[in-house]
Amino acid sequence: MNKKILSAALLALVMVAGAGCGQKPAGAPAQQEAARQPDDTSVNAAQPDQTDADEHGGVQETQEGKEAEPNQEGKADEPGKPNKPGQNAEHASEQKQTIEVYYTDPEELELKKSEKEIKFAKESDKYAAAFKALQESGDANLIPLWGKMELKSLEFKNGMVTLDIHMPNEARLGAGGEQFALDALTKTLFQFKEVESIELLVDGQKLESLMGHMDLDHPIKRNGN
Repeated sequence: MNKKILSAALLALVMVAGAGCGQKPAGAPAQQEAARQPDDTSVNAAQPDQTDADEHGGVQETQEGKEAEPNQEGKADEPGKPNKPGQNAEHASEQKQTIEVYYTDPEELELKKSEKEIKFAKESDKYAAAFKALQESGDANLIPLWGKMELKSLEFKNGMVTLDIHMPNEARLGAGGEQFALDALTKTLFQFKEVESIELLVDGQKLESLMGHMDLDHPIKRNGN
């Protein structure tokens, strides 16, 4: 009987000891999990700081990229556009002068005087501008006598204006018209004091008569006109 009680007591002690040993492994993982949690929390807390740093870094890169873009307002002037300083210089060199120009009436009965403003860049161009004024009046009552003539060249040298013209058939006039044409030319050019004579050529030739009616001198000299 005593042996049975002793055996039962030993068996109970073994069971209690076994139960205690079985509980320890089960508690160890819980302790390990609790020990890991603070480490995991510290890692997670550091992540927002890293994200903020990335965001700030991205903003800085964007701003730097914008600053690196070229300024569109600073584009160079487009080619082909005129230079304003050059234009001002050109207009400043242009000269103007009001002169007397001669035409005829629609019936070609008399010579008509009119005043016109001519423009020229240099002094030697003044006589070509005066001849051009003889070719157009801008008034229906003033008929140009040289309107259909073609000026091939004009030169001023040693007091003489040399004109070389081409005369189409439609530019020819009658006797009265031819005389008016020569008078209009001489009166217009001789108003310039430096002009002493006029040499009039037709296609480079010295003709005896401009249109076949009146004699043509070579050169035509100033006679108090």
